[in-house]
Amino acid sequence: MMTLRKFLAAFESVPASTAWYLSDIAEARGRQDLFARQSPQRLEALRQHALIESAVSSSRIEGVEIEPSRVEAVILGNAPLRDRDEEEVQGYRKALDLVHGRAAALPVSEKTIRTLHRLVRGRIWDAGRYKREDSDIIEKLPGGRSVIRFRTVPARRTPQFMKELLKNYRLGMKEQRVPPLILVAAFNLDFLCIHPFRDGNGRVSRLLLLLQCYHVGLEVGRYISLERLIEESKDRYYETLKQSSRGWHQGKHDPWPYINYILFIIRRAYMEFEERLGRVTAPRGMKTAMIERAIAHLPAQFTLVQVERACPGISREMIRRVLRRLRDEGRLECLRRGPGALWRKKGNTLKRG
Repeated sequence: MMTLRKFLAAFESVPASTAWYLSDIAEARGRQDLFARQSPQRLEALRQHALIESAVSSSRIEGVEIEPSRVEAVILGNAPLRDRDEEEVQGYRKALDLVHGRAAALPVSEKTIRTLHRLVRGRIWDAGRYKREDSDIIEKLPGGRSVIRFRTVPARRTPQFMKELLKNYRLGMKEQRVPPLILVAAFNLDFLCIHPFRDGNGRVSRLLLLLQCYHVGLEVGRYISLERLIEESKDRYYETLKQSSRGWHQGKHDPWPYINYILFIIRRAYMEFEERLGRVTAPRGMKTAMIERAIAHLPAQFTLVQVERACPGISREMIRRVLRRLRDEGRLECLRRGPGALWRKKGNTLKRG
């Protein structure tokens, strides 16, 4: 609310770094339809994998995690659920179905926000309800000590702040004095600072980001998981949120670090979208490319479990086949076998894409 209030009162220009992000994203959006007309099979493979990655990553950022062997059954199937974590991951998939399937008809409103929260929180007692008690953002320091990192909006004022946030967002989109994508990122920052729910705010914020991207013509989130990209840069996510929330209540904050972070995620998604469609020659090679990319982003030494975590929905046997091939090609070395198998990259043959 405070960011949108500030922008609507006086908005003159954007920092140079922000302008560069906007320019890159605009160019990628211009190429969007060209890439989307490529092989429907490739796009379907990307879409399905992005759905799995989004449900797993967005939940995992908040400490909600399920066994790798259960991922595909929970997200894509109708397997009986074992616990609350599986319920919440499946709920996130249902929320994604709603956003992907009805984005054009789904407004950014209190009803939509409460619906998304109800889906991701499942059968918990306050699903879809604003918080009833004040809840601050607590940071755990090394040594076990905890400090208040940010005081969120008090529970009694949350409905008022949410109404103004939504009103300002609609007004900003109508007036078009602020670039729409800047409004989207500013809304995301304000939503997280208000912290309207007792739990699940981060997941709802990422669903709203996906929905708002659809509304401004950016469809990359259908094929590349924005949530997975945020998880991969989680430290930067938290750091920019911390920077931009400082002084938020007084309207003296600097929103640009967090806004630039959101733009960075969207630009990175488009880069990966074009890389994958440009490099992959057949749907059969899609999972192999995903495994190789995951390995490239892991440390020099890594375990099989780490690869599984980075490739939700891909079987352990498939991952092992790729690891063995990379070993035979001299690109990896197996240091330890068995359930805790340890691998090491050799030279610079597996670089980050």
